[in-house]
Amino acid sequence: MLLRSIGSCPKTAAATRVLPPFSSIPLFNSTPSLIFPSPSSSSSSSSSSMVSLLVATTSDPASINPANALLAMPGWQPGPHFQDDMKSFCNEGVRVLLHGKSIVVEDDLDKRWEEKTGEVVDEVIFFSKHTAVSNKPALTVHPIGVPHLREGDVPPQGGKPGWAALPSPRMGPWLRHLKKLAQARNLVPEFEITLEATHHGPFTNKPTMFLEIGSTEDYWKRQDAAQVMAQLVWEGLGLGGGTDVGNWSRENDKKKVLLGIGGGHYAPRHMDVVLKDDVWVGHLLSGYSIPMEDPNQAKGEATSEIGGTWRHSILAAYEATRDAFPGGEILAHLDHKSFKSWQKNAITAFLTEQNIKIGKPANFH
Repeated sequence: MLLRSIGSCPKTAAATRVLPPFSSIPLFNSTPSLIFPSPSSSSSSSSSSMVSLLVATTSDPASINPANALLAMPGWQPGPHFQDDMKSFCNEGVRVLLHGKSIVVEDDLDKRWEEKTGEVVDEVIFFSKHTAVSNKPALTVHPIGVPHLREGDVPPQGGKPGWAALPSPRMGPWLRHLKKLAQARNLVPEFEITLEATHHGPFTNKPTMFLEIGSTEDYWKRQDAAQVMAQLVWEGLGLGGGTDVGNWSRENDKKKVLLGIGGGHYAPRHMDVVLKDDVWVGHLLSGYSIPMEDPNQAKGEATSEIGGTWRHSILAAYEATRDAFPGGEILAHLDHKSFKSWQKNAITAFLTEQNIKIGKPANFH
C-alpha cells in the first residue's frame, strides 16, 4: 500500500459547509433512503492525493449504522458530487460514499470515483452485514473475489468470474485491532472476531476489504457493534491525528505474507497464524474456492488429470496478493487436514511448479 498523503476535502463550495447535528441523521429504518444532505458542489475538483474510499449502503443496517457512527465523529464535511443517487463525505484523506443498492452490485466504484473527482483511490473498504447458517454473532474481516468461477458463470453475489481483488494489506493488523476494540467494549465472547475466506463482489481495482457485522437482523442493528466498526476505521485510517494501522509501505520490515489455501469459510488454521502480531495476510481460499475433481471418479476411469478450476483460483489469488504487497514474500499456508492426500499432493506440486513458496506457521514469525 502506498503512503497516503493526508489531504483535505476538495476545495469546493461544499467544503465550507458542515454536517447537520448527528441526531438529525436517522439510523437504519425499514424504508432505506439516502438520508444525508445533498452537497452543492460541482464535480470539477481535482487532487493528486491518495484517498481511502469507504462504501456503505442505506439498505443494510450493518452497513449504514457503522457509517453513521463514523460520520458522527469530528471533521466530516460534504464531499464532491459523484452521482445523483449517491452521497459523499470527506475527512482528511478519507471519503465515505453512500448508496441505496446492494453492497455487492456497484462495480468499479474506485475507478469511477477517480474519473469523476480526479482523486486517486488508494484502497476501498466496505461496511456490510454478514449472514451465517449458525446465526452466531460475529465481526468479520475478509478479502473479496470469485476466482474459482468459470467464464460465463454468473456470480451469485457480484464480482466477475475468475477474478480476485487486490486484498487490503490492512486486514491482518485490523483484525487484531478489531479484537482489542471489541474486547474493550465487552463484545467478546458474545461476538466472534474472525477472518472470512475470499468471496463475493463487487468488482474493484484497488486493495479492498469488507468489514461485516453478523449474523442476524438483531445483531446487524446492534449499535455497540456499529460503534466498534466505526472506531476501527477511525483509528485504522489515522483520522483525528493518529497513526494509521496496517500501512504496508511503512511497516513492511517483516515481509512475509500469508496466502491461505484450504479449510472452511472462517479459515481457523490460518486465523491461528494471523492473530499473532506482525503477520500480514492476503487471500484466503477455502475448500469451495479450489474445486478439484477426483481423477478416480471421472467417468469411472482412473486418470492422472485433476479437473476443476483450482489451478486458476490459486494463481489468481497469488497474483493479486503479490501485487497488493509489493516487495513482500508470499507464502502459501495450507490447511493440511482439510485435504485428502491426492488433493494435497496435487496442490503442493502445483505450487512448486509455479515457484510459490509454502510456509509453516513458524515461518511467519
